[in-house]
Amino acid sequence: MTLRSDASELAGDITDLRHRLHQEPEIGLHLPRTQEKVLEALSGLPYEISLGTDTTSVTAVLRGTGAGSSASRPTVLLRGDMDALPIQERTGLDYTSRVDGIMHACGHDLHTSMLVGAATLLAHHRDQLAGDVVLMFQPGEEGFDGAGVMIREGVLDASGRRADAAYGMHVTSAGAPNGQFMSRAGTLMSASDGLEVTVHGMGGHGSAPHQVQDPVTVIAEMVTALQVMVTRQFDMFDPVVLSVGVLQAGTKRNIIPESARLEATLRSFSPQSRAKLARVIPRLLEGIAAAHGVEVSVDYITEYPPTITDASETDRAERVVSELFGRERFTRIPTPLSASEDFSRVLEQVPGTFVFLSALGRNADAAAAALNHSPGAVFDDDVLADGAALYSQLALSRTAELAG
Repeated sequence: MTLRSDASELAGDITDLRHRLHQEPEIGLHLPRTQEKVLEALSGLPYEISLGTDTTSVTAVLRGTGAGSSASRPTVLLRGDMDALPIQERTGLDYTSRVDGIMHACGHDLHTSMLVGAATLLAHHRDQLAGDVVLMFQPGEEGFDGAGVMIREGVLDASGRRADAAYGMHVTSAGAPNGQFMSRAGTLMSASDGLEVTVHGMGGHGSAPHQVQDPVTVIAEMVTALQVMVTRQFDMFDPVVLSVGVLQAGTKRNIIPESARLEATLRSFSPQSRAKLARVIPRLLEGIAAAHGVEVSVDYITEYPPTITDASETDRAERVVSELFGRERFTRIPTPLSASEDFSRVLEQVPGTFVFLSALGRNADAAAAALNHSPGAVFDDDVLADGAALYSQLALSRTAELAG
């Protein structure tokens, strides 16, 4: 039996788990029902399991019995994130979310299920595993830095030594043919940071702006100035993206408010541009405020670094996909994506790569299907077995190579 055929035999169980996870989505760092389902699925398999203290994470270590001495046996880490999003589902699926206002709209239920499938496959092929595998079942990817929490709790050293390689995967609901694997070497996704700004003025009557300090006009100027800054202070070949998503002020049209605020998301693709954003944005906003005689509070929130893959590990992922499924199933992404990922924290410390897998519905139009994070996003169960097989083969092949 091949690994791929073994994975196909598990497809029903993996799909059942995925549907149960989808029906009971949870948000953030604390996912007790999700953790319970993962532990149940791992029960009876030869894993050393530890649970997070600051999150409901699950770390599972499998000791391979293949070639390799106990002193030098390599370690490979595989990650699957588990959390959902605060979105009201509108897919009409028969296993739709039963939790009001929460949905697995980004496919993390598939990631968790594929990693559980890989856990079973690796346990069955333990005698071919020339090292150890760490399974990282992670809460809180959607803005809660669950990867950072798990790293602080020791996931990278869970086998007793630092992981030698790390692999993550992410499904997409649109944009590519069903079953297509995609990645690129180097910068794959942007860094993500946040900006919160409050302009403090002096309120008063809307008929007499000269007698007050109007924060609304000042913050409006700031929104425009931030966009001009992007085009005039940053290299177009090392781009940044700045989008204001929140702009708030006032209660009534004839009242000049005391304050006005904005929130923005910032995306950058290099450490240099990221550092420059943190330096020039406060200077710009403080200068505008000073010019108008008002005060401003600027909170620059550092979040996720760029997701930078290792070139040789990305080459390896392409080879493994080609061996398992055929060369046509792997595509190199030409340019980085402006989405962000906290698996970037793992890749900062361990060489590895991150692979996208299209779970576009079989009869759907890749250009018109609902995107990840949409209330109508639908992911095809048929990719689950292939994802589990890829996770498993990456661990088997990399430990074999490292064991030499």
